[in-house]
Amino acid sequence: MPGFSARDAVRGRSPDSDAPADRSVRSRDFVLFLTARGAARLGETMLPVALAAGLLRVGYDAGAVGLAMAAPLASFVALIIFGGVFADRFDTRRLMIAADLARVATQALTAALFFSGHVVLWQVCAIGAVSGAATAVFQPGVASTIPALVDDVQKANGAIRVAESVMALAGPALAGVAVAFSSAGGVFVLHAGTYLLSAVCLLLVRHRPQAATPGKDRATGVLRDLREGWQEFTARTWLWSVIVIWCVLTLTVWGPAVPLVAASVVDEHGPRAFGLISSALGAGTILGGLLALRLRPLRMLRAGAFAFAGFALYPASVGAHLPVPVIALCMAVAGAGMAFWGVMWSTSIQTQVPPAVLNRVSAYDLAGSLVMLPVGQALAGPAASLFGTGHVLLGSGAMTLAVSAALLAVPAVRRLRRVDVPGDR
Repeated sequence: MPGFSARDAVRGRSPDSDAPADRSVRSRDFVLFLTARGAARLGETMLPVALAAGLLRVGYDAGAVGLAMAAPLASFVALIIFGGVFADRFDTRRLMIAADLARVATQALTAALFFSGHVVLWQVCAIGAVSGAATAVFQPGVASTIPALVDDVQKANGAIRVAESVMALAGPALAGVAVAFSSAGGVFVLHAGTYLLSAVCLLLVRHRPQAATPGKDRATGVLRDLREGWQEFTARTWLWSVIVIWCVLTLTVWGPAVPLVAASVVDEHGPRAFGLISSALGAGTILGGLLALRLRPLRMLRAGAFAFAGFALYPASVGAHLPVPVIALCMAVAGAGMAFWGVMWSTSIQTQVPPAVLNRVSAYDLAGSLVMLPVGQALAGPAASLFGTGHVLLGSGAMTLAVSAALLAVPAVRRLRRVDVPGDR
């Protein structure tokens, strides 16, 4: 029908109906979606505290905690591209609700294990792997849901980033209180509750976008859909080049820096200091999200790459053995730069990629962004033993600047112009 496009479909229009009256970030449907994302993030940030406290209390060591945390991540990375296929083939909202309910079940089952006192590591890991698989089904659909609910995609991503950052600050504290007054099992009950709240919010969303490609033959093979998504992914130089550069980042910066920063600060300044700098990092991500709500760069990835250079302070400030207050200030700058880049990147994907393949392309983005993370984490210990923790962290800071420069050196990245809100400058 003349005047009806795939983008109209993903925005919830049909040939016989008008667009939804309210497509702002204050709309009922987006507020429900924002609440769902915040609730899920709250639960996710409670998980490390629950696993560490619960497993250590029943006699397992730090290695077991690492395995339990790695299980859902490994499952997620292995299955995420298939989640993208499902999200493009079927009703995204129903898939996300089903994934949330599956995670309610996994977290409730884990709670039952800890309440029983009979905790077996392989069972915890297996349940975690199922939870990771559910997340792989859920996460790709976020990419297409945001532009389906709002017109201003950047503002929506900024609001989500702020909400998730606030929950990331609250989650560990809430988990610590729950462990102190209840047990690790109680934390997992709360975690299950966050996914239940997410599912209810998604169920209450009235807006139900049509398929981005009406009449798509559902009998086409999964491999064909994967290949189509891969072709769309590789056809955009700005997209695949960022992911290649990001693999270098996760291998040399994000993977080793996170455990080494924690170990170095706790060893040198104590756990309270680590809590302070973690809070400063979280406050910085809130600030970055707020900046992304207001600043409207024409070339979003260029602006984001400049901002991300600030993340070099995350490892470098600790590697340089600066005083704790200075480290906290550096962490706030690092968090702001990381959050601002994240909003620019998410908005670029959601507005530049056709709706019909958006979920699959988003899945390739997520998989590529995380694939080298476990390798970087595994290399952290050997690298610190060989070169010293301080030198590794200073090297990670230098690599962050190199990554920012590499992003700016790619013309397709540097010159990409925004298309989501005509007239923005």
